[in-house]
Amino acid sequence: MKTAVVALGGNALLRSGQKGTFSEQMQNVTTTCQALVKLIQQGYSICIGHGNGPQVGNVMLQHEAGKKEFGLPAMPMDFCVAETQGSIGYLIELCLYNELHKAGLTKDVICLLTQVRVDKNDPAFQKPTKPVGPYYTKEEADKYAAETGAIFKEDPKGNGWRKVVPSPTPIEINHVGTILRALVNDNIVITVGGGGIPVVQEEGMYHGVEAVIDKDLASALLASRIGAHSFFILTDVPNVCIRFRKPDEKKLEQITVTEAKKYLADGEFAEGSMAPKIRAALFFLEHGGHECIITEAGMLGQDHAGTRIVKG
Repeated sequence: MKTAVVALGGNALLRSGQKGTFSEQMQNVTTTCQALVKLIQQGYSICIGHGNGPQVGNVMLQHEAGKKEFGLPAMPMDFCVAETQGSIGYLIELCLYNELHKAGLTKDVICLLTQVRVDKNDPAFQKPTKPVGPYYTKEEADKYAAETGAIFKEDPKGNGWRKVVPSPTPIEINHVGTILRALVNDNIVITVGGGGIPVVQEEGMYHGVEAVIDKDLASALLASRIGAHSFFILTDVPNVCIRFRKPDEKKLEQITVTEAKKYLADGEFAEGSMAPKIRAALFFLEHGGHECIITEAGMLGQDHAGTRIVKG
């Protein structure tokens, strides 16, 4: 069985300038699923991870409106991640079933609500940096901080103040055995949505935490745990580049782990953009993986598509 994990980027669900309507997301996901079918036709058994940044933001805005208008309590981050795992998973499942039907393929598509364990002592909890949710005035931010203990930071672009949460490193994917059994039985599994529902374990008991997990790193951990051969990271560019958007920009077609580490150390990849994807690729390749391909969805299934990172 040739297994691949495919991490869908945000543009696979919601594109720049869009509002996030149901019809917009359906169209975007349909296009992405058409590309996924190409991989399946090449004999891959696939597991799908996805981002949820814009969708979680919208959910938090809805909660904020409900709190102000009706006094409804806002829900914590782990609940918001679970909510968007279900809604996004439903969209992918629905569209992928339809595209498989068009291609004459019969497979079950399973969306698994997935918890991802983090370490309660992860240093990230002492220094939250990931902005989430709506913007507030300084007065509102101070009020909510006093009421809830949340931390708020001013937006660098001057849009206001936003809540910040930690982004701890994922250490284990719950339900890995279930995922493996589903793949062995020729099912397609949608899992670790939004990086997974962040949980910690204490004395055998699990509970959710206010955090977000990088979806590419969680997908890389998943790929390693299930022994995937290939790891695809889908983004909004066809190739990774060095000297990005400079006159001497260079498109990378195939590089080794050693070369990727050097480019990363040299600052060639921007934080919050390509650098986390490169780190996820390196984690996968250093934990049993064979190849990682970073590209846009439309390039899936094409020979020599995207940037291929291999051992060496």
